Amino acid sequence: MNDPIAQLLSEHRIHEVECVIPDMTGIARGKILPKDLFLAAGEMRLPKSVLLNTVNGQQPDNGPHVGDTDPDMVCKPDVATFRVVPWAAEPVAVVIHDCFEWDGSPVALSPRAVLRRVIELYTQHGWQPVVAPEMEFFLVARQQNPHEPLHPPIGRTGKPEAGRQSYSVDAVNDFDPFFMELSSFCAVHRLGVETLIHEAGAGQMEINFAHGDPLELADRVFLFKRTVRETALRHGIFATFMAKPMEMEPGSAMHIHQSIVDVDGHNLFSQLDGSASPAFFHYIAGLQNYVPQVMPMFAPYVNSYRRLAPHMSAPTNVRWGYDNRTCGIRIPKSGHQARRVENRVPGVDVNPYLALAATLACGYLGIMEARQPAEAVSTSAWNMEHELPRHLEDAIELLRACEPVRALLGTGFVDAFCAVKELEFGTYNRVISSWEREHLLLLV
Repeated sequence: MNDPIAQLLSEHRIHEVECVIPDMTGIARGKILPKDLFLAAGEMRLPKSVLLNTVNGQQPDNGPHVGDTDPDMVCKPDVATFRVVPWAAEPVAVVIHDCFEWDGSPVALSPRAVLRRVIELYTQHGWQPVVAPEMEFFLVARQQNPHEPLHPPIGRTGKPEAGRQSYSVDAVNDFDPFFMELSSFCAVHRLGVETLIHEAGAGQMEINFAHGDPLELADRVFLFKRTVRETALRHGIFATFMAKPMEMEPGSAMHIHQSIVDVDGHNLFSQLDGSASPAFFHYIAGLQNYVPQVMPMFAPYVNSYRRLAPHMSAPTNVRWGYDNRTCGIRIPKSGHQARRVENRVPGVDVNPYLALAATLACGYLGIMEARQPAEAVSTSAWNMEHELPRHLEDAIELLRACEPVRALLGTGFVDAFCAVKELEFGTYNRVISSWEREHLLLLV
């Protein structure tokens, strides 16, 4: 076992270790081990098929993706991800693991391996991608009946929010005990959270992360979601990262700011005179061309597409513009060294590893293919042509047929990921909704 891990366990007097990996849905899977067993083993073994779990716990036919014998994989701890679990009753640590085949090669189905694969493409050119996610989520009242609509929670005023409170400080302060504990947990968890604001929806909040390395940011987002949910439960409410949890409220996004620096730390999107570089426009064009084809990684569930609809304050196309929030691709105002691209398409329900891998892959392909973007949009893009898939089923077919993305992310991974999404869609499609019973039962 690595000495740094043993030192950290001793320093924090850790009793147990949560050994976790993210599956394709972004759910943490793994084992909880006593400290001594964790140190003695040095690794854990899990069936490779664990990566193929759907969000509701099913698995597609594993044979084509992991082999007929459902073999184990070797999961090794990444010491850089070591964190103390701040809400645990006893000293507990969590460590994210990487997945390896028995020959030492990365498991191609692992979301962390997919993101590493994309980052390595940049590294081969002497580039370092830089990202900064912005995460929206809802606080909602606890309820146990999934057939009932969600409602905003009751804060210290004793009343739920009756309307939208964009950027309201008082609306955030209504949940001061929750946010104070969340802030404390994020600090202990080393999540690098920067800004907190109240978003447009009733009970909708947004957290921004400091920019940094894509793998590190994916780890932080992965851990942050669990931190928010755990904190909410301690305060008698729910926190949800559904893309569209309430019918009459806007959806929740994970906007991704992204740029590239070279070995000297120079922003590849800017030329020496401060003007935008050709790579900047190629990157935008890559997003315009490939975002619609990787939508299952930006909108992974049937619910995701309810957010990406007209009049929902969410993009419906991949138009781009300067400081234009109606576009799927926004260029924030900044100095030349901070020039960046904001992808506003992903929902907050994404697997962060796959969403970051996908957006970086789209931009990379645009640079490699020297694509040119359409004209920038200076008016509202919300009333322009709908350019994104409208349903998960259509999005899966586009992804499966996109050869450049298959080659870049790995054919085996894309096939397995599509199989997981198809099974989820099939399960959903069997459900008879309340709308169908209300309007069809006695009228058709």
